[in-house]
Amino acid sequence: MIFGRRLRAPVALTLATLLLLGEGYGGMFENLTSSLGSFFSKIAGKGRKLTEADVREGLRTVRLSLLEADVALPVVKDFIEKITAKASSVDVLASVEPSQQIVKVVHDELINLMGPVDSSLNYRTDGSPTVILLAGLQGSGKTTTCAKLAALLKSKGRQPLLVAADQQRPAAIEQLQVLGAQLDVPVYSDMAIKPPELCAKAVALAKQQGRDTLVLDTAGRLQIDAVLMNELAEVQRLSKPDEVFLVVDSLAGQDAVNSARVFNEKLPITGVILTKLDGDSRGGAALSVKQVTGKPIKFVGVGEKLDRLEEFHPERMATRILGMGDIVSLVEKAQAVIDKDQAEKFQEKMARDTLSLDDFLTQLRAVKKMGSVKDLLGMIPGFAGLKELDTSEDQFAKVEAVICSMTAEEREQPQVIGASRKKRIAAGAGVSMNDVSHLLKEFERVTKHLSNFSKAAKFVDRMVPGANPNQGRVLSADEKKAIKKRRKQEKLNRKKNRR
Repeated sequence: MIFGRRLRAPVALTLATLLLLGEGYGGMFENLTSSLGSFFSKIAGKGRKLTEADVREGLRTVRLSLLEADVALPVVKDFIEKITAKASSVDVLASVEPSQQIVKVVHDELINLMGPVDSSLNYRTDGSPTVILLAGLQGSGKTTTCAKLAALLKSKGRQPLLVAADQQRPAAIEQLQVLGAQLDVPVYSDMAIKPPELCAKAVALAKQQGRDTLVLDTAGRLQIDAVLMNELAEVQRLSKPDEVFLVVDSLAGQDAVNSARVFNEKLPITGVILTKLDGDSRGGAALSVKQVTGKPIKFVGVGEKLDRLEEFHPERMATRILGMGDIVSLVEKAQAVIDKDQAEKFQEKMARDTLSLDDFLTQLRAVKKMGSVKDLLGMIPGFAGLKELDTSEDQFAKVEAVICSMTAEEREQPQVIGASRKKRIAAGAGVSMNDVSHLLKEFERVTKHLSNFSKAAKFVDRMVPGANPNQGRVLSADEKKAIKKRRKQEKLNRKKNRR
């Protein structure tokens, strides 16, 4: 399926819908993104006169921002040294656009810092169930991550079995059973036997029941101790896991990196899962854990719901840190909730400038399924600097209630809404008339600026493989002429519709 043509309208409408909720965005990496943006702006102002001294001076600010983001000191030193060496080279400083070359250097080094990553799992091929062991400190979100991983496995056609081997934390077993019931995934537990024997027995049980994947939820502690590590080592010895994932709380910052180092020394860890990446963490764990442990970040938790575990893409994280957004991930999220027929209708309405509040209501409900609004805004190029967006459920409900209180005519033609109608709509939605007026004003503003969003959607055509069917192919003279003629006609049609 072609991303660009099918999803250009829904993606643009998604961006517009987000703006209808308010203004702003803040969160993880905010300070680092801001510092990098200032650095790039400063060197861009130097033009072709950029010197090695300019680069070194600017990188001092970046170094401080990395430390404030709780990135490990050895990682910061190595990162800055590599950037300085590459950015100060004669080839970069003597290039036509040295500032752009330096942006590329920083981008590439961020990817190297967090990657490369292969998020595929090591499935067994001998008919035995694949065993995945999750380890980590108490409070890192390990039990919820087990359920999220089971949901991800199930979506890929696997038949997972959850194993409640955490007999230390009160209610851990009950929590996993509740989550398993929500997913319709069985949970095996037995308090009569110790966790190592429980996990070994679960492997045999999974084979009997035709379950092809086991996810082991092991015990954690508030801090690493000998009892914890001995038990994990015994679980690992008896269950012979194919994957050992360390679950790390990204909100823990430098402490998370230190615990990751110790776990990595005691266990044959194959990868890391970062949790709570949608929160207001400073991001140090994401930038440090790969360098410190030598093990890749495989998955990231980006929300509380069970479908909020995603494969980690270092190149996408790098573009977001640099304030370039992550339109590719936004497209993938839009694709998951918007069908092709709906996309085509949106495309036609955008071309005619006839989008209605019904369209925004449909999209608002779709956006709610796509995850955190702050996370979505962070994927939009140029939106990283916005602040103070009200992304609460109350704000969603308020906008939805106002639109639902309108008649079909009012949703189709908001310009007919006068004072008396606003009063009726406000009473029906349980809001003030000012709330109704604000929504209408924002709707008018957003629809006028949809052309800006279409530029972001065109970025998809360049970034997503296969988005542009003509990408990499030389067009004939007749094809170029036909495209030019079509665009000219579309422009005339838009002018005609506006009249």
